[in-house]
Amino acid sequence: MNTPKSLSAARGRVLPFSEKEKTEEESGTLESSLLQLIDDNRRSSLQLREKTERSRKEAIRHAARTADLLVKAVNGGVEECFVNEKRIESEIRNLAVTVAKFGKQTDQWLAVTHAVNSAVKEIGDFENWMKTMEFDCKKITAAIRNIHEDQ
Repeated sequence: MNTPKSLSAARGRVLPFSEKEKTEEESGTLESSLLQLIDDNRRSSLQLREKTERSRKEAIRHAARTADLLVKAVNGGVEECFVNEKRIESEIRNLAVTVAKFGKQTDQWLAVTHAVNSAVKEIGDFENWMKTMEFDCKKITAAIRNIHEDQ
């Protein structure tokens, strides 16, 4: 095969017709080969660009999908915590209402037990008063009997 130096050298000098045809055929073959190589290079470059672009788009799609899955995984836990927090707050409010209700009921029971206690004390006082009255009445009756017998 001819190198570029030999081609320029061949062009610069006058060759006989048969050698001239040979050189032109070789240069035509060489040009077509070079054009073919350039065309092949362009095609492979385009294919490589297309493949790279597809790979890039696929990588972006996969990255977006991965990011979505990660966000869903994180948000799923956060959402569950948020729902649990709302349930707990609702239960706290319900318990506060129940505690207030039981507090009022306890106050009522305390008032009733104080009333009963006071009534029992009064009964005890009344019982003491009755015993005292009975004792006094017996004394008075005994004194009257003694007076009546002495006469």
